[in-house]
Amino acid sequence: MNVSHRIAARWPRRWPVQPFREPRWAKQEPTYRECSPALIDAAGKRAAARPSGNWFVVAASRAVRADRPSGVTVGGRELVAWRGPDGAVRIGPGACPHLGAPLAGARVDGGGLVCRWHGLRLDGTRRGTWSPVPAHDDGVLVWARLDRLGGEPPSAAPVVPARPAGGARIDAVATLTGTCEPEDVVANRLDPWHGAWFHPYSFSRLRVLEAPPEGAGDSDDRFVVEVTFRLAGRWGVPVLAEFTCPEPRTVVMRIVEGEGEGSVVETHATPLGPGPDGRPRTAVVEATIAASARPGFAAAARLAPAIRPLMRRTAARLWRDDLAYAERRYALRAGFVPGGTG
Repeated sequence: MNVSHRIAARWPRRWPVQPFREPRWAKQEPTYRECSPALIDAAGKRAAARPSGNWFVVAASRAVRADRPSGVTVGGRELVAWRGPDGAVRIGPGACPHLGAPLAGARVDGGGLVCRWHGLRLDGTRRGTWSPVPAHDDGVLVWARLDRLGGEPPSAAPVVPARPAGGARIDAVATLTGTCEPEDVVANRLDPWHGAWFHPYSFSRLRVLEAPPEGAGDSDDRFVVEVTFRLAGRWGVPVLAEFTCPEPRTVVMRIVEGEGEGSVVETHATPLGPGPDGRPRTAVVEATIAASARPGFAAAARLAPAIRPLMRRTAARLWRDDLAYAERRYALRAGFVPGGTG
């Protein structure tokens, strides 16, 4: 028995970080037999049938500020977001009602927008053809309700996933854009079987323990996964996690057993509209809300401003790969030659 094996044999099982053994990448147990395309498609269709109330994630809460406006595009519609004097988020059309100036370049003064072209002031209430849209700030993400784009009966508030309550927590939001539609992003997240194959730098020893049965309803429409989050080499954090879809454009991974129990990773897919090539663009807005009952986590939470960039980089690395998956799925589904121009 070598040194590493002796350390592993004596390592306390109650500690969150554990040594693990794994086969070479190509010698892993194949998962394609379990990963049924029909199963993933069925789960995606059930998600698409759930009500959203016409709410779309537009930005991280921290990105919408009181000192300057933020420009966003959702479904081909130009929007501007800022905070009023009371700190509440305000969202409205991104074009000035006077001559169409971009309000993302306006100045915030006294809680209102002042257009840089001719000084028109907008305080967030209706003015001529300019009318605000309902906005919601859940403390991590900002949502806008766009009834024409959503086409559903509107709701007073978005479907915000349950998050860790009480105690210390750290949240971070990463945003990337891909050439695909929201359903392609959702399909990627509803395929947990690809984790250890496509992301071996982050996941190991992944097994899907439960998947929605044929004809699944809301009570059992979830995936349960056993996985080890790799830290370095053959050291990682083993957990049990579940994947669910509370609304059409959101997939939530929640740790249900192990270190960080209750922590969530929310993947929100927001349609942006067509790009210069006429193909759809979708923003992946991923919010990670980490929590732990361990005393050391409370100390770490006080360093959240330094930790958030690391969390965003980790999410971005995964999504650079996963967007390749989602983009190829869209290209094949739409009949384009992947990587081509036709």
